[in-house]
Amino acid sequence: MLERLRGSIDANPRNLTSVMRAEGSGSDLDQGFRVSAEALGFCFWEAAMTQLEIARKGTISPQMSLVAESEGVEAELIRQGVAEGTIVIPANPGHKNLVPGGIGRGIKTKVNANIGTSSDFGDMDTEMEKLQVAVDCGADAVMDLSTSGDISAIRRAIINASPVMIGTVPIYQAGIKAVSRRGAIVKMTVDDLFSSIEEHARDGVDFVTVHCGTTRAAVDQLKKQGRVADVVSRGGAFLIGWMLHNERENPLYEHFDRLLEIAREFDVTLSLGDGMRPGCIADATDRPQIEELIAIGELVSRAREAGVQVIVEGPGHLPLDQIEANVQMEKSICQGAPFYVLGPLVTDVAAGYDHITGAIGGAIAAAAGTDFLCYVTPAEHLSLPDPEDVRQGVIASRIAAHAGDIVKGVKGATDWDRQMAVARKKLDWEEQARLSLDPELAHRVHSKHASVGKACSMCGEYCAMELVEKYLGVSVVRC
Repeated sequence: MLERLRGSIDANPRNLTSVMRAEGSGSDLDQGFRVSAEALGFCFWEAAMTQLEIARKGTISPQMSLVAESEGVEAELIRQGVAEGTIVIPANPGHKNLVPGGIGRGIKTKVNANIGTSSDFGDMDTEMEKLQVAVDCGADAVMDLSTSGDISAIRRAIINASPVMIGTVPIYQAGIKAVSRRGAIVKMTVDDLFSSIEEHARDGVDFVTVHCGTTRAAVDQLKKQGRVADVVSRGGAFLIGWMLHNERENPLYEHFDRLLEIAREFDVTLSLGDGMRPGCIADATDRPQIEELIAIGELVSRAREAGVQVIVEGPGHLPLDQIEANVQMEKSICQGAPFYVLGPLVTDVAAGYDHITGAIGGAIAAAAGTDFLCYVTPAEHLSLPDPEDVRQGVIASRIAAHAGDIVKGVKGATDWDRQMAVARKKLDWEEQARLSLDPELAHRVHSKHASVGKACSMCGEYCAMELVEKYLGVSVVRC
């Protein structure tokens, strides 16, 4: 069955038309799965157990095998990582055309692209275009952060169209519904919040950001700290406002077991959000941030005990010299759980260029052991990103992720660069473009100015590599 499944995946799994098809319907597997075929022929897994529970039984699931194949590693390495919680495979059985991907130790650093409508702009068409751009540019995951329009319809369309992991922040929709029904976010009920989480899980979302560690203790630290930017997490702000108004503990923390029940039922990976993440360099690595991280560390253990996959979100805005320390703290406090960071941005003054700011921080974070980078676009702090912003954000974060993978020794990372070096030595422009992160851009820039010889127009007839080969007899290095 697995071999038939493998053979059915399109040669380019990022193509939106690519789906996983299984022959037949209702075939039973001894791994806690039933392989089914819907009317469209999509293959999905109705999970009797989560990926974590399967891995702990010593079984390699079809998803684990596919992740291992895409990473070029042994399937047992993936199974061990999932069993330990150092690798997750966000793969909701309801996401029918998902090509499973892994996040964690020993495998490629992954990149997420945020899309979604705002109260000012965006609709179904704009977000589907952004999804297409993100996937075409090589994003490993996409988060739908929509806060206007038919939020449920947009989310379901994105899930149905996407071959990559999809994440959401359910409290956005819960808060917006509370405004519509009761007049204010602070009037959201606990049932409202968990109803939204379950709706997202039932729709097929692979991972959800839940700010469970934003506790009353963390809010007390926030009051004492005297931050410059206070709270920049929208989900965190929703919860903090609710907690202060109602004088109650964060319902995601207080009722964490209820959250675990939903996550386990749908095998949704919990992305424990950082509602206290620093929103400027001046607030980096302060008491509210660390207080929240300690609480998250405790929740990581509880999630694993319940058989639920979990990752941990991190800052944010950090100066260069604090990035590695933040990664080490997360890995220690959260027992090696995969770390998911926004950027991090290493300066606050690069408005319009924050995709570069984020890529600088992302490269350092990835090299230090971060597993998952949330992209930052040129529109950060300024506007809702458009498709071109999405493209630039994904490419910048992929550069950062790959730079980190070289340092971490991820399989195949240095091989890619060596192949590019050989193509450059040979002045093979087609191969250089093919190996580039953005082949179309490489082609376009190279053809901008004509050159009299084989070299590019930068050096023309005085190309260093061409001269050395001609006069010193240095031949092209072979891979």
